Amino acid sequence: MKALHIAASGMSAQQLRVDTIANNLANMSTTGYNARRAEFADLHYQQFARAGAISASDGSMLPTGVQVGLGVRPAAVSMHIQQGPSAMTGGDLDIAIEGRGYLEITLPDGRAAYTRDGALHRSGDGLIVTSDGFEVVPGLTIPTEARAITINASGEVWAYFRDRVQPERMGQFALAGFTNEKGLEAIGSNLFVETEASGPAFVGDPGTDGMGTLRQGYPEESSVDAVREVTEMIKAQRGY
Repeated sequence: MKALHIAASGMSAQQLRVDTIANNLANMSTTGYNARRAEFADLHYQQFARAGAISASDGSMLPTGVQVGLGVRPAAVSMHIQQGPSAMTGGDLDIAIEGRGYLEITLPDGRAAYTRDGALHRSGDGLIVTSDGFEVVPGLTIPTEARAITINASGEVWAYFRDRVQPERMGQFALAGFTNEKGLEAIGSNLFVETEASGPAFVGDPGTDGMGTLRQGYPEESSVDAVREVTEMIKAQRGY
């Protein structure tokens, strides 16, 4: 029953599509999340009569032939690179990347990871870290006596103190870019690691070499469009 196997491949493909959409909807409130999309390709074909084959003694050729497809297969689950909306929070360490680029993070094992989640925090030692406590490169530390900090569009961090008029420069954030951002490997917690498909990271200051700029007090929200995702869910379920 070839038809059952073909239909089953379609059901499996639509199930993956539903799972991908469900993950998008689950991450509607995830800071810096980009929606994913399931992509498919048809399977190979059985050639019962090849196009161009001789069909008669007079040399007549088949114009189309007979090809029977064997179903569908998942080809990829790709990330839709899109700038999410910015939400005003007013937090000193809430930053949005307006344009291209990722913040570089140092994982506990020393590996580099990358994120667009700009909801940053200070550790007990004043170190700027992610929500999971991972250090944000280049390892900036804000003194406990600082009464306020400012992050400009170029990523420079300035601290204000009660006993001084002029602010003190603490350092500068850098942004990392990739030739193929869709080739990054997601490892959870809004983090990505580079792969051979993404190419190596190239690092630059915000606002230079095609990198985006930073905006303080406005973290980037998820780019998931709820209406579109629910519509795609209905289509996938009908296809199933």
